Amino acid sequence: MCLFSTDVLPLDLLSFVLERDTSRLVPGVRIKEADGARGVHFVSPDVSMSFPLSQLLVNCDLFPKEFSVVLTLKVTRTAAKKIEHVFSLLAPKYLNKSKLEEKEEVSDTNEGSSSIEKKQLMELQVKRNPEPGDVLLGLKISPKRLHFLMKGPSDAAEQWVFRGIGLADNQWHTLVLAVGQHHVRLTVDCSSPIEIVPSRPFSSDLNIQGSRFHIGSRGRWKGLFSGLLRQLVLVPGSDATHQICPSSDPRLAALSVPPLLLDLPVMGRQRDRHAASDADKRVSLGSERTCTEMLQGQLWFNQEKKGLYLCDGSTWITLLEDHKRLDYLLENQVLATSSETHDIEVFQLPGMGLMAAMAHRSPSYGSAVYLWTSSGFRLYQNISTHGALAWRHFNLGKKTFLVVSNSETGSEKRSSKDSGADYSVVYKWSKKRKRFVSFQTLQTYCARDWEAFYINHNTYLAVANHRWGDNNHTIESVIYKWNKSTKSFEIYQMIPTSGAYDWEFFSVGPYHFLVVANAFDGVTTSVDSVIYIWIDGRFQVFQKIKTFCATDWEMFQIGSRVFLVVANGYRLSGSGPSQYTINSTIYELDIGGQLFVRFQDIVTYSAVDWEFFSLGEEHFLVVANSFNGESYSLNSILYRYLTCQQPLSLYVSSPKTALVAK
Repeated sequence: MCLFSTDVLPLDLLSFVLERDTSRLVPGVRIKEADGARGVHFVSPDVSMSFPLSQLLVNCDLFPKEFSVVLTLKVTRTAAKKIEHVFSLLAPKYLNKSKLEEKEEVSDTNEGSSSIEKKQLMELQVKRNPEPGDVLLGLKISPKRLHFLMKGPSDAAEQWVFRGIGLADNQWHTLVLAVGQHHVRLTVDCSSPIEIVPSRPFSSDLNIQGSRFHIGSRGRWKGLFSGLLRQLVLVPGSDATHQICPSSDPRLAALSVPPLLLDLPVMGRQRDRHAASDADKRVSLGSERTCTEMLQGQLWFNQEKKGLYLCDGSTWITLLEDHKRLDYLLENQVLATSSETHDIEVFQLPGMGLMAAMAHRSPSYGSAVYLWTSSGFRLYQNISTHGALAWRHFNLGKKTFLVVSNSETGSEKRSSKDSGADYSVVYKWSKKRKRFVSFQTLQTYCARDWEAFYINHNTYLAVANHRWGDNNHTIESVIYKWNKSTKSFEIYQMIPTSGAYDWEFFSVGPYHFLVVANAFDGVTTSVDSVIYIWIDGRFQVFQKIKTFCATDWEMFQIGSRVFLVVANGYRLSGSGPSQYTINSTIYELDIGGQLFVRFQDIVTYSAVDWEFFSLGEEHFLVVANSFNGESYSLNSILYRYLTCQQPLSLYVSSPKTALVAK
């Protein structure tokens, strides 16, 4: 019996069968290319696409207790109408079972018989008759479902179904199926994992003696996989999600792809007569692959960057590349609003186009929704609000919603029981009326911000309650969860905050984070803002960061690096003077240390907001400065991310100045 540990190398099952004879393509399959990536197409359940599992798991009688399967596939829309097997691990089936039993009975009565002889007889029969038997382990696809099969305590295989998995869209998808003793977890394209917890633990003694692993079938024509398979890797003893996620191309995230299926041609290999000609493969398309000596002289065209590159044996050399560059920001449109505007939420509404919801402070005029036309934004709808400070748009299925942060409430709605409460409102888009209509009212306390997010197919809303009444800033902010039965938002979790201004939700691989900008505790603006992490269905404290009247958090990524930037408003402590010229700070996630560390300080002037955006390969941060202690008439500044002079830095430029790195 063998033992597995977390440092066991991944077992590339697809390469194992494709590379057994490098002089020709194995029977029963064809190599096809789709959307810039190659995959295996199965034309028959040939025995060459199966093998005894003992050839890979040497000296192992039992299957690993914990393991992951990483696979990249493309399923056609027509395939979704039937059940197809992606892979199957089958127990041996004995053709002449009666004769075998007779021989066992004779050997039992034979004085020289032994258990070793019986075992040898059994192994001989298995080798002679590798026909498919019962399913020990498998994965199959049916309409909008993914089925994971594993032999249970009884002889029959038990089945766990992931519902609503839309794989049959003719697109590439990378799946990680992680199986532990008490759960099975599915991650699709590095998105949030879906977890199934069985009523009883998985079998820890799955006997695989004489078993055979079939790729693309169950060893028979019925249920033959009709899509394309690009990657199939078994990782014993660990969850392989973190080995491929996050990824710049999550649909084609790779752990181990057979060389024959790399988008670039493999030199020295006799091509199958069905493969594309050499002339067609002089320039490859698709995502970037490692440049090696084997690919020297190969051209690669990057469609996203519109660039042409040449492999010199170790690195890709740029031949042509289209660089989009931001040189100037010019005024495009001036909108006259009815009152002081605190926030703008821009969103796309299906069937209507680009819209913008503006939060106006004055309750007399309410807030407004604008629609983008050929001549710019035009007023589309007025909505009654009370001291609106922020809007947030979100979707529930095909339905579109807006939620507003009201910081004031008319005396007719304020109850004597809770005089410090306000009422924020969720609005729903009415396709019939072509308007946003009131949907649900939620009690809030001088709400400064709403954040909408999704975890495991559930929808949540987080409100930043700033204060209760005029003085009590240490209160609880609330996370609401959408109840599919009552079709309304209900309180899910209360989180203590101190003058909360902003929530920011983000995900890194399979992990979900929520960070709050705390501004004031009633005495000082020097308070901890808190990063929370989602664990066991709740947000728990991940890290505390000292901030100074924090008004906003912005998460952004550059390559595989994850950053958080905070907008610090001002420093106030006791009766001392306020300092409005203050550093706002960028933090970077240290994955090894499992915390955010200081990356860069930037001088700001009572900053109220940060926004990140990219143009081509260039990345920018813009800060909204509000007050320097003397004047509200200030420049807000745009920063460019640079790597040329220092390892990492930001380059600042004033408005109407060419943004060129010096």
